[in-house]
Amino acid sequence: MVHLLNYINGQWCLSQASEHLPVVNPATAEKLAQVPLSPKSEVEKAAVAAATAFMSWRRIPPTSRVQYLFKLKILLEEHLDELARTITIECGKTLAESKAELQRAIENVEVACGIPILMQGYNSEDVSRGIDEIMIRQPLGVTAIIAPFNFPGMIPFWFLPYAIACGNTCIVKPSEKVPLTMQKVFELLEKTGLPKGVVNLVNGAKEVVDAILEHPTIRGISFVGSSPVAHYVYSKGAAHGKRMQCQGGAKNPIIILPDADMEMTTRIAADSAFGCAGQRCLAASVAVTVGEARYSFTEAISNAAQKRVVGYGLDEAVEMGPVITSESKARIEQLIQQGIEEGAHLLVDGRNPTISDYEKGNFIRPTILQNIHPQSTVARTEIFGPVLGLMHLETIEDAIALVNSGQWGNMACLFTTSGAAARQFRYEAEAGNIGINIGVAAPMAFFPFSGWKDSFYGDLHGQGRDAVEFFTQTKVIVERWPKDWSRQF
Repeated sequence: MVHLLNYINGQWCLSQASEHLPVVNPATAEKLAQVPLSPKSEVEKAAVAAATAFMSWRRIPPTSRVQYLFKLKILLEEHLDELARTITIECGKTLAESKAELQRAIENVEVACGIPILMQGYNSEDVSRGIDEIMIRQPLGVTAIIAPFNFPGMIPFWFLPYAIACGNTCIVKPSEKVPLTMQKVFELLEKTGLPKGVVNLVNGAKEVVDAILEHPTIRGISFVGSSPVAHYVYSKGAAHGKRMQCQGGAKNPIIILPDADMEMTTRIAADSAFGCAGQRCLAASVAVTVGEARYSFTEAISNAAQKRVVGYGLDEAVEMGPVITSESKARIEQLIQQGIEEGAHLLVDGRNPTISDYEKGNFIRPTILQNIHPQSTVARTEIFGPVLGLMHLETIEDAIALVNSGQWGNMACLFTTSGAAARQFRYEAEAGNIGINIGVAAPMAFFPFSGWKDSFYGDLHGQGRDAVEFFTQTKVIVERWPKDWSRQF
């Protein structure tokens, strides 16, 4: 059994943890490795190394800092297949989904390579007679990333390349459920020749998270996970004076109007709801049909759910893999049952399937609950599994009102051929990511990954210009340089 290592100050080191957790393949139940639940003292070591490295790293010109990212981009592309296979083995998604995830990671590296212009300031001459004023951006210092299980390759890259390109140093805490991908990523980071201490990896669970939140040297923290944990992380980090960006959960609605292209809509909706086994913060969880769309969409999405091929993600024919743990499987199936008890009609039942050769895997087939009530538990809870709820309303105004009544605000999508309806929706819908005939409105790397309401805690999001703003602090200089000091004073 492989015992995973931490990476601190440019060295791989065995944790002094007294407890380890198994890393389990969710499709086969095979134990892949042992991940250490590192003690607080190892966060301290990483923070000291990062703080020491920061003093010289911040003085390296941005044009030189990004050369390491250019090398990293090439290494990620060269090792994409290997990394994708690792994601599939430890996370459960299909190989195609894993490759797409890594492509998004690489895109963030590419955008961060533009830091020499992205972090430029601005200036004004003669704000008063003979006085000039300029604004410059400087790095924060030591930063940290607390990453989730569902995108072990992509989500750390919403933050990491921007942090180091802007002159910060960084500590990464991957999810203890899927630590293998970051082990391989840090092997590639090591190959870039980054100076010691610029990037550090500390495995662990809550003790490591709390140590990061409390450490006085760490200035900024990026987090992605469920909303309850995001609220906890944000509150505790902010109380300790940190700059925080915490992406939470969601309950993403998609609205289908009667004029929608139903074939396209069904295909896209199925990919959104059941892709990655529903374990993504932009997965469609509620489909709201408007008017006559009710009949055609309900039949089409039911057929699509029943036909989806479920199995081990390394099989190229498979379209959906397992959920992450047996505990997640049990929780999802309990929520399905609760939905039935609250009055929903079970249109497609994906519980307790038999997947040949993978009977020990955490599999749930696509599931559809029809006529869920807007105030029911299943309508208000982030299921984070391949479960789609169906509702029906009569007008787009009713649908927008439903979108805006929820506590979440990560994503909302509309399917229509009407430009007027699309404009009304994008103008009025209260969500940070809006899709028009798009099922997963995932922003490109040069746009922020927005989130509203309980889906986000903070001010600046991951990716793009928001990331540059987050990982820099502005300094304003007002200066006077008179020619003859004796005449001025």
